[in-house]
Amino acid sequence: MADDGLPSRGTPAPERSSVVLGVSGGIAAYKACELLRLLTESGHEVRVVPTDAALRFVGAPTWAALSGRPVSTDVWTDVEQVPHVRLGQRADLVVVAPATADLLARAATGRADDLLTATLLTARCPVVYAPAMHTEMWEHPATRANVDTLRARGAVVLDPAVGRLTGADTGPGRLPDPAEIFAVCVDLLARPAAAADLAGRHVVVSAGGTREYLDPVRFLGNRSSGRQGYALARTAAARGARVTLVSANVALPDPAGAALVRVGSAEELRAAVLAAAADADAVVMAAAVADFRPVSRAPLKIKKGDTEPEPVKLARNPDVLAEVVRGRHAGQVIVGFAAETDDVLANGRRKLEAKGCDLLVVNEVGEGVAFEVAHNQAVVLGRDGSTTEIPLGPKETLAHVVWDLVAQRLPTR
Repeated sequence: MADDGLPSRGTPAPERSSVVLGVSGGIAAYKACELLRLLTESGHEVRVVPTDAALRFVGAPTWAALSGRPVSTDVWTDVEQVPHVRLGQRADLVVVAPATADLLARAATGRADDLLTATLLTARCPVVYAPAMHTEMWEHPATRANVDTLRARGAVVLDPAVGRLTGADTGPGRLPDPAEIFAVCVDLLARPAAAADLAGRHVVVSAGGTREYLDPVRFLGNRSSGRQGYALARTAAARGARVTLVSANVALPDPAGAALVRVGSAEELRAAVLAAAADADAVVMAAAVADFRPVSRAPLKIKKGDTEPEPVKLARNPDVLAEVVRGRHAGQVIVGFAAETDDVLANGRRKLEAKGCDLLVVNEVGEGVAFEVAHNQAVVLGRDGSTTEIPLGPKETLAHVVWDLVAQRLPTR
């Protein structure tokens, strides 16, 4: 993540990529205007294809003005150009935002009753759906089956965000943040071959840094911002995975497509990771988990006083990575992270041997290095004796290398 809180762009996408932005008829259609702005301002050529229902929320002049291109919703306009075929054939990416329950159903069953669904049938490029609907509609077995069908065909269907919906309702079903959808689009444009190599897989990622409280206002913690873990979650979603992100004290926008579990302490992170790992194909422990915690927590703020404070007695926290390894099921790939300040590779090899994980991402940390910045570099050590060097670059680049290595080790289905 960039320091301004917006997703870093990672590997540059091809210049002047041709993008079809499909918009279906939900209240979140107005948010697609921001996604369109991000796509056009980054140099992509965008053709907006709204459904008739979408035009009840945002009119055609708005889409035309923002995209700089004509807008049509039917197959009868510009018939000589065969738009219901050509749009999909020429696209480098199709993204549907919002994707309503009705649109997902029509896409899953292969309907072609408007320009958007016809385009989806002819597209041979990566396709992204960003669902938005009420919680009950998202959780209905019919919608879940449609999502499973689309994912099985290689489409990237992001899980919706959790938050305020229309009216007084709150829950899963909110359109992911447009900037996060944009980050997924850029990722897919840059790496179309990896668009769905994690489709059908459940991955668990931990991110951030745990806090162990001394009293209600003070804690033992670390400098982890969560940027690397969030990059891992975002890129896994872009590659088609179902992502559970266990987030410890992170102040970043929720990555599109990840189911977020917020935790505070090492004990809370342990419980969340172990629960999610039970059916996971891969677990990536990128969080900085505190090794120790205070033996006791003061119920009130500790006052300075006139005497020297009592020494803080510490107890060892559970080794979450080691527990995940001990409880692993057949075929599960487990990745650990080692942040080192000296003898980086030697310490990393010792940790890999001690933990027993499949891969260990070893990086040197310090002032302006790894923590709280948008770039990273590392060496990935494999239990099979492999060594993969990742040069300095965006954290999304490092994340992709990790998922490349994970995908190579996942059992064939």
